[in-house]
Amino acid sequence: MGEFWPVRDALAFLTGSWRVRRTVRDQVSCERGEFTGTTVFGRLTEGGLLHRETGTFVWQGVARPAERTLRFLPGSTPGTADVRFADGRPFHVLDLTAGRYVADHPCAADLYRGEFTVLDADRWRTEWRVRGPTKDLVLTTDYTRQGAVSGGL
Repeated sequence: MGEFWPVRDALAFLTGSWRVRRTVRDQVSCERGEFTGTTVFGRLTEGGLLHRETGTFVWQGVARPAERTLRFLPGSTPGTADVRFADGRPFHVLDLTAGRYVADHPCAADLYRGEFTVLDADRWRTEWRVRGPTKDLVLTTDYTRQGAVSGGL
């Protein structure tokens, strides 16, 4: 990646609808999957954003509907977000003020390491590397703001 696009306020930047394309690579089996869909970051009445992702995940040639919900709450530092699972459990902090951020999330015996990069005002990317006793995955997600012209991701 080239330069990063600093974001003053993560919640303000994320607000709205995004087209999503995610590739999932199993580093051991070399299997690949793909998710395509939409993520909407809508305002929560108590503050922050509700992240609702819906679409289709194709794995080993089988397409299935897929969805997930997260909460992006105001972080402890201005412009950052405290990302939580739908049930309120902590996931990670998100700080896009430099245009790039790395977060870790331990989950049982696995470690999820996410790298977040903002490419411009309408495009950002996440790459999660998942490693553990039974997992070795790379999940790369490209987000393009709905209505924006694709920048070739």
